[in-house]
Amino acid sequence: MGRDKEENEDLIKYAWPQDVWFHVDKLSSAHVYIRLPPSIPSWENIPQALLADCAQLVKANSIEGNKKNNLQIVYTPASNLKKTGDMAVGQVSFHRHDKVKRVHVAARENPIVNRLNKTKVERDVDHEEEKANRLREEAVQRRAEAAAKRKAELEQHKRQVEDKQARSYDHAWANAEASTSRTGAGAGAGAGVGAGDDDEDFWGENTTIEPTDDGRMKEFEDFI
Repeated sequence: MGRDKEENEDLIKYAWPQDVWFHVDKLSSAHVYIRLPPSIPSWENIPQALLADCAQLVKANSIEGNKKNNLQIVYTPASNLKKTGDMAVGQVSFHRHDKVKRVHVAARENPIVNRLNKTKVERDVDHEEEKANRLREEAVQRRAEAAAKRKAELEQHKRQVEDKQARSYDHAWANAEASTSRTGAGAGAGAGVGAGDDDEDFWGENTTIEPTDDGRMKEFEDFI
């Protein structure tokens, strides 16, 4: 929260992407920002209790608004704030009005305001240094995320190659076994046919016995 309009101007200039801006609608007030933690993914998901705290803080820091009831507090992402050269110091508009939400405040709630005032911490901020540190940290995070993504992609590619090689070996082994089986079956069948033919030629129906001639037999007997 800025102390005055000059600090409000700095906050507009150096707001972070995850900052959300609060202000009393149509009245002068402090510019209040909240920096969303990772647990709150979007400015549209701010818990109601936190919205109530911010709304009460803005109302309490508006000279005119603090005296009134039934106020509207507007809030929007800091990136939606629009600043042009013809605007007064601390004055802003919006790039998109559909990205502006409102919270109704019926009246000041002193328990909330007192609690927030007790935990208030004031400090001087070097916005340029803070911005440089943030950009450096974001760059480191982006590099780490890119390295992790690249590592995951390489591991996935390695698994895919290994799976492909395993399927190729399995396919080649199956083909080799099938070829060996066919060769063995063919050799066995050929040997069986040959043996059977030899047996039949020697003992079977294929054996031919030439008829004898009576005269030749007589000559043989006379010789003996």
